[in-house]
Amino acid sequence: MKDSVLGSQVASLASTLDASYTYGTSLRKSLASDQSYGTFLLGYPISKSLAPMLQNKLFCLAGLSWKYRLLESADQDDLLPHLASQDCVGAAVTMPHKVTFLTKVDDVTMEGRAIGAINTVFIRQSPMGHRRYIGTNTDCIGVREAFLRNISPEGLARGTSSPALVIGGGGACRSAIFALHEWFNVQTIYLVNRFKSEVDSIIRDFSQIPGWKAKLLHVDYVAQAQKADSPYFIVGTVPDYPPSTVEENLASEIVKAFLMSGLTTEKGMVLEMCYFPRVRTTFFELAEANGWQVIAGTEAMIWQGVAQQVLWTEDLLPATGSIVDTASEMISKEITV
Repeated sequence: MKDSVLGSQVASLASTLDASYTYGTSLRKSLASDQSYGTFLLGYPISKSLAPMLQNKLFCLAGLSWKYRLLESADQDDLLPHLASQDCVGAAVTMPHKVTFLTKVDDVTMEGRAIGAINTVFIRQSPMGHRRYIGTNTDCIGVREAFLRNISPEGLARGTSSPALVIGGGGACRSAIFALHEWFNVQTIYLVNRFKSEVDSIIRDFSQIPGWKAKLLHVDYVAQAQKADSPYFIVGTVPDYPPSTVEENLASEIVKAFLMSGLTTEKGMVLEMCYFPRVRTTFFELAEANGWQVIAGTEAMIWQGVAQQVLWTEDLLPATGSIVDTASEMISKEITV
């Protein structure tokens, strides 16, 4: 499902919505207009999640009285009766359930299968009118939109013809890898992580995806980073804690080598996925100080949520600029910059 937006500066979520109907017909058309519906976030612990604030604001701005509620539980089965309720239009899934909930849905989108984790469940109807629960991953869409909505045509041309760098080894790392190759056609992606075993697992899993062509390279010493062709897109997915082990210190030094190399060369773009408890992480400030254009993780967070809204409401209204700007301002006020 290549997104045609790469020929322009602005990405559309219309293709995401259109693709959702390959799994069944509209649920929205069967809903009563005078009733309130809702979604849930399953995860543990999630008491400090900003998702309810974002999603409920988006529902409100779209003119819907729908509600997004937390379901804090370590038992994934606790979500199932809520999903089956006729007033539920879908759900969000976060840690520790992103991988295990794959087995609880009727089908999984290409993104979800490739990444090996889902964060969203949307509902479509079978030819017999039965509800079908479809798992997908909108984190990768958040990465895509964060870059595309901040990039120039010249930057896009450079980014699609240059290597990229992803830091970390978890689910956010996998989402970034998928987005960089699937929608930006990046052919070489450097990986920096404290554990070689996690990198080996990532490389193995992506190599098994039909049609996957990107070369994933583990950069595990500083000199290797210093000699490598400079990446244009960089995605950081590591929490903002000072390195405390030999492995963490080495990974930190490798990242610094990438950020500080080629001081006279025009730098690319950095997306710092971590934004809590403060947006301007150590990595954010180091990249900015070395001339990189840095995008806050709140942008990816908002756009993955907007993609969820589009799938649940079956409406592109939540993706309009004014609505996103309002949601962004609200989220920014809740986070220490």
